[in-house]
Amino acid sequence: MIKSLISDIQWDDRGLVTVVVQDYKSAKILMVAWANEAAIIKSIEDGRACFWSRSRSALWLKGESSGHYQLIKDIYLDCDGDTLVFKVEQVGGIACHTGRNSCFFKRLDKGEWVNNEPVIKNEEDIYGKHG
Repeated sequence: MIKSLISDIQWDDRGLVTVVVQDYKSAKILMVAWANEAAIIKSIEDGRACFWSRSRSALWLKGESSGHYQLIKDIYLDCDGDTLVFKVEQVGGIACHTGRNSCFFKRLDKGEWVNNEPVIKNEEDIYGKHG
């Protein structure tokens, strides 16, 4: 059954599809990521958002190192079949690696990017000290 669902997705030339992640209650956009077929299958089977990390060339279960998992409530495919929306419950309220609720925390204001969202938890407290 999952394979038939996957066949409706229009993959790019790298075998990836864009995934917009949205809070299922507030409709706020939390992040955008890429997924390959394996990531989509894992997301559907496990009910937790899984993506393809282009920088690491590996599957990336969101929250695996931070504990900030994304529990999938709904999945939508757009009319062209080339973009998915995961409506999620964001565990811990933090989607961004910077410790904010959303990766979209910079707002254009009078020609400048202004941070419009507070840090909920410092990166060092989430991931530990690096270096």
